[in-house]
Amino acid sequence: MKISVCGKGGSGKSSVVALLANEFAARGYHVLVVDSDESNSGLFHLLGFEHPPVPLMELVGGKKGLKERMAVKFSSGETEVKMDVLTQHKIRIKEITRPYITGDGNLKLVSVGKIMQSLEGCACPMGVLSREFLRKLLLEENEIVIVDMEAGIEHFGRGVETSIDSVLAVVEPSLESIELAAKIRKLAADSGVKIIAAILNKVSSDEMSRRLEDELVKRSVRIIGSVPYRSDIFEASLLGHKLDKKSGDREIKQVVDCLISD
Repeated sequence: MKISVCGKGGSGKSSVVALLANEFAARGYHVLVVDSDESNSGLFHLLGFEHPPVPLMELVGGKKGLKERMAVKFSSGETEVKMDVLTQHKIRIKEITRPYITGDGNLKLVSVGKIMQSLEGCACPMGVLSREFLRKLLLEENEIVIVDMEAGIEHFGRGVETSIDSVLAVVEPSLESIELAAKIRKLAADSGVKIIAAILNKVSSDEMSRRLEDELVKRSVRIIGSVPYRSDIFEASLLGHKLDKKSGDREIKQVVDCLISD
């Protein structure tokens, strides 16, 4: 299963990704987390790794190298874009070697790329690489991929979700987050994604949870879990510490149960 975790900036996508990865790993799945957020660089901390992997973008010569390898040719009056992104037709997790992958046991991390300096240009090549990598990634039995997407919905325009089985929208208590979840639901459905749902995050009370659920139901967004506001999750994110598996344990178990049963 390939799971995409989306949402507005600051909604807690990376925290939810780490919690899901820990729970799947605890159940014996082999989990690959794909960091596809070009601006947030702290995911490796939440997973408990000492350093991030070298970005996959370096495999293709950086952003400039990838742009140069995009060959455009014209056929029947239409523009056809041919991507020579990675040499293999199919990629297996076990074939990804260090330093482009980090982690031990059954929890590992790869990173597509990061914006590192000003005037670097748009992040479109990273979106292309994310799409092609996920498309070519062939999963074996008991393997799970969880993708921490960039904030917003631009990745849908790049077709990244066309190789995704499940899209989860992380929703914090704000109207902007609710409305974005409704857009994510529609775009994911248009991309042919099988499972589309929302996870409530940073929920401070049962009343807040009910209000969020009411607004999402009005917008035809399915809800499969709710993670309460927890000081330990906040502190881990603030200090760059590993998220303890017990953080949001019961709620994340519910989400994973739903994903597996679907």
